[in-house]
Amino acid sequence: MKRAGQVLGLIGIAIFVLFLSAPLVLMVLFAGGQAWLPVTVAAVLTVIVWFGFTIFGVKQKKFVLGIPLALFAIGFLIASPSLYKLTKPVVQADGVELYEYAPFADGTKAVSLDGPASFKMEGDLPVIDGATALYPIYAAFAQAVYPEKDYDPYMSEVMSNRTGQAYESLISGEVDLIFAAGPSEAQLERAERAGKELELTPIGKEAFVFFVNRKNPVESLSQEEIRSIYSGKVTNWKEVGGRNQGIRAYQRPPDSGSQTALESFMGDTPIMEAPTEQTADLMSGIIEDVADYRNYGGAIGYTFRFYSQSMIGNDDVRLLAVDGVEPTADNIRSGDYPVVRELYAITAGTDNPNVGPFIEWILSEEGQEIVEKTGYVGISE
Repeated sequence: MKRAGQVLGLIGIAIFVLFLSAPLVLMVLFAGGQAWLPVTVAAVLTVIVWFGFTIFGVKQKKFVLGIPLALFAIGFLIASPSLYKLTKPVVQADGVELYEYAPFADGTKAVSLDGPASFKMEGDLPVIDGATALYPIYAAFAQAVYPEKDYDPYMSEVMSNRTGQAYESLISGEVDLIFAAGPSEAQLERAERAGKELELTPIGKEAFVFFVNRKNPVESLSQEEIRSIYSGKVTNWKEVGGRNQGIRAYQRPPDSGSQTALESFMGDTPIMEAPTEQTADLMSGIIEDVADYRNYGGAIGYTFRFYSQSMIGNDDVRLLAVDGVEPTADNIRSGDYPVVRELYAITAGTDNPNVGPFIEWILSEEGQEIVEKTGYVGISE
């Protein structure tokens, strides 16, 4: 009878502990801390085991200390690969503080002309959106020609919701003009289904760059070697002159500007499946998502030159030369760097009367001066 009461007591305590710990487990899970989940579960089980020893009167140290410690150690062993992963720096597409470039903000990093612009916007202001990497350019355009006021980077006439959302907003008619790299095939198809024709006006040029951990001895890859890596044909750095180390070839989500640039670069060469990781979302639960670049020794990723050097400024990664040519502004101008993308002002049939004159001004000497002063290469070069 006593033993039955002890068992029932332990069950009751276990239910109580699980009830109290459930919010902690959910908080860990949905805060992106899945790596800590085995440790959290092990901690909960350890508490239950300790209560069990107390209820049943177990006093032998080898049980009282050994079993809980063993449970905790097992939790750490299970979690250790994921916890190691957390020590590797991440380069994310949304890791930039856009408020630092907001037009007219105190201390803004958005560049300015030496004097007033020859064109000033009046009347109906075009609503503009675009890629994160291009926000410093078009924020500076707005600072030169829009009326002075507060323009929130995420909800105003001058905002940046990243490439994919910018194209969606343009096609749906929510914005008048976006600044981005060229559209993906999927984006062109969505525009066609919506009865919209995308008009692309080149406003500048930029290097599409590949980067690795700064300790990686490989400093240059040929275009063919990069295609072999991203098609899955080359899987070890020793095959391209590096160490005997597996290659982790990271990608970006579909319809992002850099992923579209990779697709263009790869041409007819199929791209292998992107590395994924489990992410937690309160709306969707646990889902598989394209993994953000994590700076392992064998990692390789890609982005645009200005974004990587001036906006992210991560000293733990190093840009690769392609075909032996460094991705510098001079090499972009000369055409020596082989992987260059045009940057566009893109419309889809807007009736805003200011859009046409605005684009004409962007292509003028003043507009191109802003492109150059920001750190990109002007289209007229």
